[in-house]
Amino acid sequence: MTMVKGAVGEETQLKLAEDRLSQSTLPAQVGLVIGKLSSTLDRGFVFDLIPTPQNDAGEAACLLNETTSKDEKKKTSKSKSQPSDSPSLVIDQDWVAEHARQVSRMLLGGMKVIGIYVWASDSAFKNSTISLYQTVSGVARAGPFMGTDSGERLIIHICYSPRRWTCRNCTVASNTVTSTSLRPCDFKMGKVLNSLQTFKCTYNFSVGLPVYNEGAPNAPILSDILRQGILNHANELTSAKAILDGNLVVNDEPCTTDGLHEVELLLPFSNDTSAKACSQKDVVGLLVFNGSLCSFAYLNSKEPISEAISEIKGDITRSLQSRLDIICDEADEDQVPADNIGKEASNGKPVSRLVLHSLRKTCNLSFPRRVFVPWLAGTFIGDYLQSSETLEVLKDHFVELMSMERVSDSSTILEAEVEAPTVIISKSFWDVADNYHSGFNSSSENKGIDAKEKSKQPVKTANYNVIAAILFLILSILVGLLLTVKRI
Repeated sequence: MTMVKGAVGEETQLKLAEDRLSQSTLPAQVGLVIGKLSSTLDRGFVFDLIPTPQNDAGEAACLLNETTSKDEKKKTSKSKSQPSDSPSLVIDQDWVAEHARQVSRMLLGGMKVIGIYVWASDSAFKNSTISLYQTVSGVARAGPFMGTDSGERLIIHICYSPRRWTCRNCTVASNTVTSTSLRPCDFKMGKVLNSLQTFKCTYNFSVGLPVYNEGAPNAPILSDILRQGILNHANELTSAKAILDGNLVVNDEPCTTDGLHEVELLLPFSNDTSAKACSQKDVVGLLVFNGSLCSFAYLNSKEPISEAISEIKGDITRSLQSRLDIICDEADEDQVPADNIGKEASNGKPVSRLVLHSLRKTCNLSFPRRVFVPWLAGTFIGDYLQSSETLEVLKDHFVELMSMERVSDSSTILEAEVEAPTVIISKSFWDVADNYHSGFNSSSENKGIDAKEKSKQPVKTANYNVIAAILFLILSILVGLLLTVKRI
């Protein structure tokens, strides 16, 4: 497995972080490393360090355990070779992982949570290897990379006595922590953000999702159907061709032009998987999940164009998954907006949890809209806006999760998505589905009766048609005879 050989941090942002930490007089702090690990360049790029906020109880995510208990001191005092104090880090690993999960939703293509940073003394860092490894492993699980995730992450240590920066590279795929779990990695500061190129894609999609009849074993709920549909669409996206600034992408060279680059994705012609799904006996219909979404990706100027296209595709899939996760999270918390038509159905159960055949009214399930806020050096980060929320709510998210200053000018927020992706569940569809379903579930006796009643209708119609034709023929003959007599 190839590991990144070194990492470069954005000097401006990291110096600001160092100044903030040194002025805080904190003995310890933990947070997230935002950047990218480039497999093509064998190098990691660090954009910024984001401190993990206090938990719900108002406690810091990282504390310094400088002293041991009285009993432990009595035991250790017997051995002069072992010091009575052994400082180590106490990290709220679950809270750091939750922070990583929420921040990962806000990052665009080419930006990821690539590890954690720690502000601590050298001795505290060395005594906390297991805790650090477990923390970065939780972060990796909370914010996995799309595609082939090697499990590679970084741990940046900012030591305040003496003041220095060091970096460790680790692979979190293994559950075993060894002396080589945290490997030294070359680290330096430089200009990173100024070399980024921006790619934008407005993507229109329409995904057909199969709906199973109520008699099918283990019939999935709507959220499961949507999740599987998104995964299937992600597989289709991998083979999509790309048009960059009006030209079909045919080579794998770096992009040499500056400015905003427009990307258009072209899905390949393929067999209609939706039609195949409908041919199965347990499928009675389709839901159509469609909409238009905006995606951004950022790429180092030395990376090939194919990497930008891959990041755009990954961002589209992550964005759809994040919107579905937000809906499901709200359902779990029973905080479904009352003014969102169709979010609640029969018995107060959210639509996302329903087995579709239990639903008997017209409704729709609207996904959150994505909005973008300026971040660093002309880049954006994003968040999702429910129909019942305002931009003020999102401003609070950026302050809390990204440690940003509050956005005072709403005009700087980019609302590129006018309408949110929507799943429409219509009454007419269910009428058709019910008729289809009842026809297969009726008894053989009823089928025979129905067949006899239906068979009478075409016979009667045929008899009426024959009689009408004979009458018309007789009338024609009489008219012809009458005309002949007049002429004579």
